Amino acid sequence: MSELINNSRFRKDKLKELILKLHDGSNPDEVKRELSESLKEIPYGEVVEVEQELIEEGLPESEVLRLCDIHGEVLDGHIDLSGASKVPEGHPVDVMINENRELIKVCAKALRLLDSIAEVKDDEFKVNLLQIQFCFNELMDIDKHYKRKEYLIFPFLEQKGVTGPPKVMWGKHDEIRDQLKGCIELMRDPSVSKMDILDAIDLIFKPVLKALEDMTKKEEEILFPMTLDLLTTEDWWQIHRQTLDFGFSLYDPQVDWIPEGISLEQESNQTNISSDNTIHLPSGSFTSEEIMAILNTAPFDMTFVDRNDKVKYFTQGKDRIFARSRTIINRDVRLCHPPGSVHIIEKILEDFKKGEADHAPFWIQMHGKFIYIEYYALRNEKGEYLGTLEVSQDLSEHRRLEGERRILSYTDKK
Repeated sequence: MSELINNSRFRKDKLKELILKLHDGSNPDEVKRELSESLKEIPYGEVVEVEQELIEEGLPESEVLRLCDIHGEVLDGHIDLSGASKVPEGHPVDVMINENRELIKVCAKALRLLDSIAEVKDDEFKVNLLQIQFCFNELMDIDKHYKRKEYLIFPFLEQKGVTGPPKVMWGKHDEIRDQLKGCIELMRDPSVSKMDILDAIDLIFKPVLKALEDMTKKEEEILFPMTLDLLTTEDWWQIHRQTLDFGFSLYDPQVDWIPEGISLEQESNQTNISSDNTIHLPSGSFTSEEIMAILNTAPFDMTFVDRNDKVKYFTQGKDRIFARSRTIINRDVRLCHPPGSVHIIEKILEDFKKGEADHAPFWIQMHGKFIYIEYYALRNEKGEYLGTLEVSQDLSEHRRLEGERRILSYTDKK
C-alpha cells in the first residue's frame, strides 16, 4: 500500500474523491479523518492540480468556491511544504507574508474587542465601537494585497496554464470585500445599537475575520509555494516593479528587493514613465496632469535650480508670494535676485555644492505678512548635488492660530 500512497496520481485521485464527497454533502469531520488515514501529507502542487482538474471536468467554479473553505479546513495541517522555495527579504512573497502577519494581529485585536463588547457599559459602547471600526478600516486595507494577487500574480499563473484556482481565490476575495464593507456600513450607521452589534457578531463579524485568516493559509500553504515554483525571477521582478501601483497592506517593507544581476544604478537609468504617461517613483505614481495639480495646489511656492545654477522650474499656484514668469527658465539664479542679496545666494550654493550645508531658512516681514523662505540642497542616493529647491510660504495665518479645530469647516467654499 505504501507505494500507492507515494504515487502522485493515487494521491490526486483520492483527494478528488474526498472533495467530491464534500460536494455530495459528506460530513467534513469524517472526510478529514479519512484524509488523515489515507494521505497523511499532500504536496501543495497536487492540491492546485486537483482543483484545476475538477473545474476542467465540469465542476462549476461557483461550486468549487462554495467548497473552498470546507476543503481548506479539511486539508489544514495536511499540506506538505517541505519542497517550497525560500525567498529573500523584500521579495513580493516575503512582503505578502509579512502583510499576513500584520493582518492576523489586527484580526486578533478586533476579535478581542468583539468578545468584550457584551461587558461594555452602555455609555462606553460608542467608544468601543469606534475601536472596532478602526480595526475593520485597517482590515479593508487587505484590498491592496488582494489586488496585487489579482492583477500582478494571477496573470502570470494563467500564462502557465493555471486558470481555475486563481478564479476561485478571486471569488473568495470578493466575498471578503463584501463582508468587510457590510461590517463597516453597519458600524457607521448612527442608529446602530449595542444589541445590533451583538446580534451581528456571529452572523457577519466573526465569519469575515475567519475568512481573512483562512485566506492567509491558502496563500502560504498553496498559492505562494506554487507561484515560486512556476514564476521566474524576471516574472517576480515585473511584479515587484508594479507593486507600488497598488500599494502595501498594513506593512511597509524595510528592504527593497533587487534580484541578482540588476543594480540600483541600472534601475535609476531606466525610464520611469510608462506607455500611458504615468510617472513611476519609488513611493508611488501619477500622471503629468496629476503631478502638476499637486505642485500647484501645495500651500507654498517652489522654485528649482539645477546643479548648474539655472532656474529649471517653478510652481504656478494662484497666490504666489514672489512673482515668476517663464522668462526666468534657464536663467542663472543669481540674475533673479536683487544685487544686494546675490552674495547670500552664492554662499548658499557654494556650501550646498561642497556638502557643508543642506538647509538655509530665512523669514521676513513683507506687506504686513510673515514670509518664511527656505533653501534645500537636493542630492541623489550617492549624495551628489543635483540642485537647490527654494520654498516660500506665507505663515501669517498659521501664526495666529490658537486652541484647536476639530469640527469640519471649509475655508474656501465654491
